[in-house]
Amino acid sequence: MPNRVPLVQISSRAWEHPADRAALNTLRAIPGFDEVVRKVAGFFGERGIRQLFLGDAVKVTAGQRPKLNAMWTEVLETLDWPERPELYVSQTPIANAMAVGFDKPFVVVHSGLLEILEEEELRAILGHELGHIMSGHPTYTTIAIILMYFGVSNLPFLAAAAILPFQLAILEWHRKSEFSSDRAGLLAVQDLDTVMAAEMKLAGGKPYGDQLRVEEFIRQAEQYETGGDAWDTVLKILNTVMRTHPMHTVRAAELLRWQRSGAYDKILAGDYQRRDQTDGDKPLSDDFVDAAGYYGQKTRDTVNQFKDGLRGARDAVTSAWRNR
Repeated sequence: MPNRVPLVQISSRAWEHPADRAALNTLRAIPGFDEVVRKVAGFFGERGIRQLFLGDAVKVTAGQRPKLNAMWTEVLETLDWPERPELYVSQTPIANAMAVGFDKPFVVVHSGLLEILEEEELRAILGHELGHIMSGHPTYTTIAIILMYFGVSNLPFLAAAAILPFQLAILEWHRKSEFSSDRAGLLAVQDLDTVMAAEMKLAGGKPYGDQLRVEEFIRQAEQYETGGDAWDTVLKILNTVMRTHPMHTVRAAELLRWQRSGAYDKILAGDYQRRDQTDGDKPLSDDFVDAAGYYGQKTRDTVNQFKDGLRGARDAVTSAWRNR
């Protein structure tokens, strides 16, 4: 087992993707957003969501799935998180995991994930989900899941509002939040090839007696990100707009870019923001500047389109809220 560097008192701001922060702050700036969050949370309730998994999943403890429980402890120690969110395994064939809840978020791992991932790859997934919790994502993630799977027509307190722009905006944020938590997963396992292998298996399954190569998957990711013409770009947007998660090749390319930037190595060397350090409340414009600077000159137009799209969603929801 590798000697992982414990990241004492690390703040989630140390790894958060600037586009994640920009998108979430834009959501919070939408008039009526806080009211929607309160009403959805009140309608479903913390206890209702927790009871769903307590009644129909396996709760991980020292006596139940002890190996997974020990791994969860190690992830919590590596990212130095003092709280211990509950962990569940749900019998679900789709390979996925999620951090959900409102007041006391918890993590659910689908059994399909255990089928395809090696031990260290699973560690990266647990670190990813802890990253969501440390960034305060689960409240908004839970709202996104509810809007995605229940639909606005089944939520009577939203039916009177033209809420589709709100739905699109929260899904856009949710996809950007995955980039942040992928970084947390890498910091939890501290091996890039392991995280890339996990992304590859989430995209295409386990080897099934054949050979999977991380290097080939990385080349595929770079091809998807840089290849194609303007129409291919449009198709990529259309293929993504109603998804809760980015394409796995896109996630792999984003994580590789962050690692190559040197930011990952700086954190392992101890150069990172601690939880007792604050950088003040940065204005929304600063987050967009950070996002544009991160992506570089070639993709600043894309970042600007993203910004304009979220502004459009904010304006549409503002108008709908006034005319309810």
